[in-house]
Amino acid sequence: MKKHPERPVLITDAARSQDDQLRGRQIRYVSMMSVRAACLILGGILISAKVPLLPLWLSLCALGMVLLPWMAVLIANDRPPKTKEERAADAAAREDMRRTLIQPPPEPTHVTIDAEIVEEGPRRAG
Repeated sequence: MKKHPERPVLITDAARSQDDQLRGRQIRYVSMMSVRAACLILGGILISAKVPLLPLWLSLCALGMVLLPWMAVLIANDRPPKTKEERAADAAAREDMRRTLIQPPPEPTHVTIDAEIVEEGPRRAG
Protein backbone atom coordinates (compact mmCIF):
# COMPACT_ATOMS: atom_id res chain seq x y z
CA MET A 1 0.00 0.00 0.00
CA LYS A 2 1.36 3.39 -0.98
CA LYS A 3 1.43 6.22 1.51
CA HIS A 4 1.77 9.01 -1.04
CA PRO A 5 -0.52 9.51 -3.99
CA GLU A 6 1.33 9.46 -7.25
CA ARG A 7 2.35 12.84 -8.54
CA PRO A 8 1.52 13.68 -12.14
CA VAL A 9 4.35 13.19 -14.58
CA LEU A 10 5.53 16.24 -16.46
CA ILE A 11 5.38 15.28 -20.11
CA THR A 12 6.48 18.55 -21.66
CA ASP A 13 8.43 21.65 -20.87
CA ALA A 14 6.59 23.64 -23.49
CA ALA A 15 6.04 27.31 -22.82
CA ARG A 16 2.57 28.77 -22.45
CA SER A 17 0.89 29.49 -25.74
CA GLN A 18 0.81 33.03 -27.10
CA ASP A 19 -2.94 33.20 -26.45
CA ASP A 20 -2.49 32.19 -22.81
CA GLN A 21 0.28 34.77 -22.35
CA LEU A 22 -1.85 37.48 -23.94
CA ARG A 23 -4.84 36.59 -21.77
CA GLY A 24 -2.71 36.79 -18.62
CA ARG A 25 -1.33 40.19 -19.63
CA GLN A 26 -4.85 41.45 -20.38
CA ILE A 27 -6.07 40.37 -16.95
CA ARG A 28 -3.15 42.12 -15.24
CA TYR A 29 -3.77 45.29 -17.26
CA VAL A 30 -7.49 45.40 -16.46
CA SER A 31 -6.87 44.73 -12.77
CA MET A 32 -4.27 47.51 -12.53
CA MET A 33 -6.53 49.97 -14.32
CA SER A 34 -9.36 48.97 -11.96
CA VAL A 35 -7.13 49.85 -9.01
CA ARG A 36 -6.49 53.20 -10.71
CA ALA A 37 -10.23 53.83 -10.98
CA ALA A 38 -10.60 52.84 -7.32
CA CYS A 39 -7.93 55.44 -6.44
CA LEU A 40 -9.96 58.10 -8.24
CA ILE A 41 -13.18 57.13 -6.48
CA LEU A 42 -11.42 56.88 -3.11
CA GLY A 43 -9.93 60.35 -3.63
CA GLY A 44 -13.41 61.77 -4.20
CA ILE A 45 -14.77 60.03 -1.12
CA LEU A 46 -11.84 61.26 1.00
CA ILE A 47 -12.39 64.87 -0.08
CA SER A 48 -16.08 64.75 0.77
CA ALA A 49 -15.50 62.95 4.11
CA LYS A 50 -12.72 65.37 5.20
CA VAL A 51 -10.61 62.70 6.87
CA PRO A 52 -7.53 63.44 8.99
CA LEU A 53 -4.23 63.55 7.06
CA LEU A 54 -6.18 64.36 3.89
CA PRO A 55 -3.14 65.67 1.93
CA LEU A 56 -1.25 62.43 2.58
CA TRP A 57 -4.15 60.24 1.43
CA LEU A 58 -4.83 62.39 -1.62
CA SER A 59 -1.17 62.35 -2.62
CA LEU A 60 -1.14 58.53 -2.36
CA CYS A 61 -4.29 58.34 -4.50
CA ALA A 62 -2.81 60.77 -7.05
CA LEU A 63 0.42 58.79 -7.13
CA GLY A 64 -1.59 55.63 -7.85
CA MET A 65 -3.56 57.37 -10.59
CA VAL A 66 -0.37 58.62 -12.25
CA LEU A 67 1.92 55.60 -11.88
CA LEU A 68 -0.53 52.73 -12.39
CA PRO A 69 -1.29 53.41 -16.09
CA TRP A 70 2.42 53.60 -16.87
CA MET A 71 3.16 50.38 -14.98
CA ALA A 72 0.11 48.65 -16.47
CA VAL A 73 1.28 49.36 -20.02
CA LEU A 74 4.82 48.17 -19.26
CA ILE A 75 3.58 44.96 -17.68
CA ALA A 76 0.99 44.33 -20.41
CA ASN A 77 3.62 44.66 -23.13
CA ASP A 78 6.19 42.51 -21.34
CA ARG A 79 6.83 38.98 -22.45
CA PRO A 80 8.03 36.13 -20.25
CA PRO A 81 11.80 35.86 -19.84
CA LYS A 82 13.65 33.82 -22.40
CA THR A 83 14.66 30.29 -21.51
CA LYS A 84 18.25 29.11 -21.63
CA GLU A 85 17.54 27.39 -24.94
CA GLU A 86 16.14 30.59 -26.48
CA ARG A 87 19.12 32.61 -25.25
CA ALA A 88 21.51 29.97 -26.64
CA ALA A 89 19.70 30.02 -30.01
CA ASP A 90 19.90 33.83 -30.12
CA ALA A 91 23.60 33.74 -29.29
CA ALA A 92 24.22 31.15 -32.02
CA ALA A 93 22.31 33.26 -34.56
CA ARG A 94 24.35 36.35 -33.61
CA GLU A 95 27.57 34.35 -33.92
CA ASP A 96 26.55 33.08 -37.37
CA MET A 97 25.74 36.64 -38.45
CA ARG A 98 29.09 37.87 -37.12
CA ARG A 99 30.93 35.14 -39.04
CA THR A 100 29.16 35.98 -42.29
CA LEU A 101 29.98 39.66 -41.84
CA ILE A 102 33.64 39.00 -41.06
CA GLN A 103 34.26 36.62 -43.98
CA PRO A 104 35.94 38.31 -46.92
CA PRO A 105 33.66 38.78 -49.88
CA PRO A 106 34.05 36.22 -52.65
CA GLU A 107 36.41 37.06 -55.48
CA PRO A 108 34.55 38.90 -58.18
CA THR A 109 34.15 37.04 -61.43
CA HIS A 110 35.45 38.98 -64.37
CA VAL A 111 32.72 39.75 -66.81
CA THR A 112 33.53 40.49 -70.41
CA ILE A 113 31.16 42.82 -72.12
CA ASP A 114 30.85 42.36 -75.86
CA ALA A 115 30.15 45.46 -77.79
CA GLU A 116 29.87 46.09 -81.47
CA ILE A 117 31.70 49.06 -82.83
CA VAL A 118 29.43 51.07 -85.03
CA GLU A 119 31.12 53.45 -87.35
CA GLU A 120 29.21 56.57 -87.98
CA GLY A 121 28.99 57.99 -91.39
CA PRO A 122 29.10 61.69 -92.22
CA ARG A 123 26.46 63.70 -90.45
CA ARG A 124 23.84 65.36 -92.43
CA ALA A 125 23.07 68.96 -91.85
CA GLY A 126 19.62 69.49 -91.34
